[in-house]
Amino acid sequence: MATLTSNGFEPATLRTLALVGAAGAGKTSLAEALLHRSGMIGAPGSLERGTTVGDFDPLERRMLHSLAASVMHLDHQGTRVHLIDTPGSPDFLGHSLPALEAVETAAIVVNAATGIEPMTRRMMEWAAGRGLARMIVVNRIDAERVDLRRLLDEIRATFGTECLPLNLPADGGTRVVDCFFNPCGVADFSSVEDAHRALVEQVVEVDAAFVERYLNDGDVDPRELHAPLEQALREGHLIPVCFTSARHGAGIAELLDVLVQLMPNPTEGNPPQFLEGTGPNARPVAARPDPQAHVLAHVFKVAIDPYVGKMGVFRIHQGTVTRDSLLYVGDGRKPFKVGHLFLLQGKEHVEIPRAGPGEICAVAKVDEIHFDAVLHDAAEDAHIHLKPLDFPVPVHGIVIEPKRRGNEQRLWDLLQKLVEEDPCLRLEQVAATRETVVYGLGELHLRVLLERLTEVHRCEVQTRPPRIAYRETLTRPAEGHHRHKKQTGGAGQFGEVFLRVEPLPPGSGFQFVDEVRGGVIPAQFMPAVEKGVRQAMETGVVSGHPVQDVRVVVYDGKHHSVDSKEVAFVTAARKAFVDAALKAGPQVLEPIVDLEITAPESCIGDITGDLLARRGIVTGQRLDGSGQAVVLGQAPLAELNGYQTRLNSLTGGQGRYTIAFSHHAAVPPAVQQQLAAAFKMPEPE
Repeated sequence: MATLTSNGFEPATLRTLALVGAAGAGKTSLAEALLHRSGMIGAPGSLERGTTVGDFDPLERRMLHSLAASVMHLDHQGTRVHLIDTPGSPDFLGHSLPALEAVETAAIVVNAATGIEPMTRRMMEWAAGRGLARMIVVNRIDAERVDLRRLLDEIRATFGTECLPLNLPADGGTRVVDCFFNPCGVADFSSVEDAHRALVEQVVEVDAAFVERYLNDGDVDPRELHAPLEQALREGHLIPVCFTSARHGAGIAELLDVLVQLMPNPTEGNPPQFLEGTGPNARPVAARPDPQAHVLAHVFKVAIDPYVGKMGVFRIHQGTVTRDSLLYVGDGRKPFKVGHLFLLQGKEHVEIPRAGPGEICAVAKVDEIHFDAVLHDAAEDAHIHLKPLDFPVPVHGIVIEPKRRGNEQRLWDLLQKLVEEDPCLRLEQVAATRETVVYGLGELHLRVLLERLTEVHRCEVQTRPPRIAYRETLTRPAEGHHRHKKQTGGAGQFGEVFLRVEPLPPGSGFQFVDEVRGGVIPAQFMPAVEKGVRQAMETGVVSGHPVQDVRVVVYDGKHHSVDSKEVAFVTAARKAFVDAALKAGPQVLEPIVDLEITAPESCIGDITGDLLARRGIVTGQRLDGSGQAVVLGQAPLAELNGYQTRLNSLTGGQGRYTIAFSHHAAVPPAVQQQLAAAFKMPEPE
């Protein structure tokens, strides 16, 4: 076991590691094997039996997949290693990407049987973008019919020649042989001696003094290469490749040694990208892994448990947090007191007295805490934040309603809590359609959300696709008139309105003009006239959708000294507007969105053809140099229902897209006829 100092673990005795990669690569099993080998657990858990430390959520156990990042730790050779096991499905990037904010090293796990997958590429790119040391762990090396030589060649062809094996499989994948400290040996393929030489040459390249020694002496003792090795890892000049079998233990002990002996500690990795202020004037702030400095910690995970409450999981980058510390949340003016400080081991919470730079820990029952918050103990640090991650935009939406009337507020509160846990969920109340819509990254993403609502929070809901926010407009000027007269005994109702409607350019909105002269409509009734016009515009005239970009000019009317009331002019104006609008060539508009589709270059022809079939257009294309292409285009939102499923089919699951509203455009005549046929004008009063 590693020893605690007065300030917790010294930064030099800490390692932080995120296990990332595609679903099915064996990340959770690898974490179990590492925990078992280090002595933290008596036996490795099983996904099938639901006994793993990481996948403790009932939904994860039932689905046999990680759905959220799980934080663990182990101790080995006097060093503490913080592990974060992340989900591999693209639908849960909101849980896997934030793990990169909390670590020095990203271990991209590759299934030896399935090879490099889309998520492998994406996580390599994101880890590089955050300046992390990267390593590749090839898992399941003892699976049947795997060609590890070919896979290593594929890794180097895809990610660069800086990917070099730290060890190689031997004896049919039942063990591995070290290639860094060990200059010779026998492996299942390749040459240990050649691999050793390639590693040393790659490392010494970053230090001119070592290059000269290597050229003169022919070799350098790898134990002297710690500083240039860390530099090579920081700069991406070396991406080590390790071989393991989590199921049978091959390479697990060696991987533990690699993490402790070779991977960077918090003083050696690239510093986090803190900024003070926002926009172009934001200035970089250097966080120092100094236990004596003021506190800077980043919340990379929020979990809300029905029984425990809200828990914030954070990485300390500077300073020391103790029980009873007073910490501010971002720019909050009132600090909270750390009542309990926890070290996490899956679902287990181990209380600790203090934690310093490099530690990953948690606090519970702090309502102010939120994802991406910076915790600090100095008021002057209120405007410091971490450079935001570039999350994919959630575009797959469903309408969620409670099955029981009266549960609307409870459902809204629960949805807000679930959205707090996942930055790739978006909750919106759409005023135009009066719907509560949740947007996610895919069907699985939203299905898990629904199951959490029903199974964890016991809230029964019903769902349907969101309605398209159509609009109406007018194409030519016209006039309308209505006299509202109602006599029911005693004082009646009377109001008469003459008005003119005129189309405005797109985006102009609504203009109301009073050109009444001579007091034929007294001034006190003009707000009622405008109210009636707005009511008619809200309900539409041909399809039941709001009318936009129209000028309404009221130029004449009549009133009665006794019977005229506000309600009479509201009704008269509403019906006068409908009368005019039906003569003014009403037209239904649909939302057009900008599309950005990223997919393998070989799929571009199929994607553009499918886009054209959806009444879309292609506005541009570009290549990113790694076999990926970006297609820019526009399409009607109504044609994109289920588009991610279609894109998955066209690209073998490697495509993704984002949308952003562009403008409204007229629907085809056939669509307008369908919408008009389905609309029933409210009965006249």
